[in-house]
Amino acid sequence: MEIAICIYLFIMGTIFGSFYNVVGYRLPKGESIVFPPSHCTNCNHKLTFFELIPILSYVFQKGRCRKCHQKISLFYPFFEALTGILFVLCYLSFGWTLELIIALTFVSMMIIIVVSDYHYLIIPDEVLIVFGIILFIEILCIHGLHSAIYSLLNGLLAFITMYLIKKLGDFLFKKESMGGGDIKLLFIFGMVLSYPIAILSIFVGSLIGLPIALFILYKKSDHVIPFGPYLAAGATLLLLLQFNLDTIMTFYS
Repeated sequence: MEIAICIYLFIMGTIFGSFYNVVGYRLPKGESIVFPPSHCTNCNHKLTFFELIPILSYVFQKGRCRKCHQKISLFYPFFEALTGILFVLCYLSFGWTLELIIALTFVSMMIIIVVSDYHYLIIPDEVLIVFGIILFIEILCIHGLHSAIYSLLNGLLAFITMYLIKKLGDFLFKKESMGGGDIKLLFIFGMVLSYPIAILSIFVGSLIGLPIALFILYKKSDHVIPFGPYLAAGATLLLLLQFNLDTIMTFYS
């Protein structure tokens, strides 16, 4: 039964991941996420059902458009597979519980944000607003009004802290140190993870991103590095580990 659930969630994750790819690519450009239907960006060939099967279509077509033979970006199957894996990890971490709903919603938002911020250095407000509302409703329905209000206060504290960090960075580096989307993203982190864990996600994300950023800057010194994907990685890791204040106290005791 456990294996069947994992397989089901992985398949569902790849399907949703395919859609999240579209949202992450189109939304920052102001394009509809529905029209036109999925197509080859080189020859505008409208993709058939068999060309839209997550991961497998890429493998069977050898990474190329069936009509014009243009190479298809590896990012598509990568994020499809990543979403499927994250869905399974959420289940393994939270089990078949109501908390799983919040976890799946959270990682779904992370995937869209990573795709968007990596390609366009933008975290769309629409994504933060829509998922923020959905997550708040889920917290309200699952944990009640008191917890929902508390989550908003945690989100506000995380937002203010990130804003102050940005201002300090702007002062030290004499330029824009991070985007507004990163600051707004911390509100969601605080709301879902709690304020202390949201702040911890900044440091975890920085530790994940530092070696990658140094390598990129070594190869191309003028390259702009988005911080959103590393924040997302840090927050997702802490979510899956169910890291909380009790974990911190146990570590130091």
